[in-house]
Amino acid sequence: MHMADALLSPAVGTTLWAGSVAVGGFASKKLSRRIDDRLIPLMGVLGAFIFASQMINFTIPGTGSSGHLGGGMILAILLGSHAGFLVMASVLIVQALFFADGGLLALGCNVWNLGFYPCFLAYPFIYKPWVGDSKNPGRVLVASVVSVVAALQLGAFSVVLETLASGKSELPFNAFVLLMQPIHLAIGIVEGVVTAGVIAYVHGARPELIESMTASRPLGPGVSFRKIMITFGVCVIVTGGLLSWFASTHPDGLEWSIEKVTGKGELAEAEAGIAAVLKGIQQKTAFLPDYNFRPPESEPKTKEVSPDWPGIDGGTSTAGIVGGVIVLAMVGFIGAGIRFFRRGDPAR
Repeated sequence: MHMADALLSPAVGTTLWAGSVAVGGFASKKLSRRIDDRLIPLMGVLGAFIFASQMINFTIPGTGSSGHLGGGMILAILLGSHAGFLVMASVLIVQALFFADGGLLALGCNVWNLGFYPCFLAYPFIYKPWVGDSKNPGRVLVASVVSVVAALQLGAFSVVLETLASGKSELPFNAFVLLMQPIHLAIGIVEGVVTAGVIAYVHGARPELIESMTASRPLGPGVSFRKIMITFGVCVIVTGGLLSWFASTHPDGLEWSIEKVTGKGELAEAEAGIAAVLKGIQQKTAFLPDYNFRPPESEPKTKEVSPDWPGIDGGTSTAGIVGGVIVLAMVGFIGAGIRFFRRGDPAR
């Protein structure tokens, strides 16, 4: 559900940029007053895991569409709302800057749609009250599916509203919303099941982590996350380096909806203004565009053909692993910044 710049007007794009930056500042301030230093490496590894997981699109049977994990609920449940939002924002920034996945003008919208709803609405108001102190796998499964579906429905509807506010007449409200909501319902059910599986693993390996987040209390002394960090680190390598070859070649839910409404997979991009400037910046920073090696400029353009499946490609593997490392480094940098400002915070 990564939006492209072509779907937005500059006014809507910059407004959501401002909103996402404000939420990020709020989350950083809150986190600086309660973060446990042991969580920072875990934040980085989980961010890398979400980055790699988002590379794997799964087919939605009977639709010709696909979906991928958003990951916001996994991050919120394991790290809390504030840390989860910052990690999700880091993943989306890396994707936009270095892999041209989602536009730079649309980055604020993508952070809001994929980060704000799961971390600050679905987790505290649906998942957390529903699960509470329960360790019942059935309750965790139902709460995961319901909260993920709710977050994705809000995100998908926001995409429709953002295009409406941007005056994109090619995407009429009624037709667009009637495609976006059902397809993201299906995607949400799959993601909810995967979320429950991840939470079940962490609960079995290190229950103190989830219990501390649910009860909003500090972690006990001596708690180590080494085991789960190694597990998720291995998952990053396997997922980004190998399983990404088996991603569905069908368009994702947003692209599929646009194609059904307009008859084409994407809208025309602006040739002037802030969107064009940001596009030029992205073309310079994205050294692995579309999660693959950049083709030589001298290479002639050929007619687009259906990609092979599985897409066994060294560029894809490189993108999956390198992207995970960049996310890990970015989250570590954010954590170091939070620690630095925490030392000078007189409120602590």
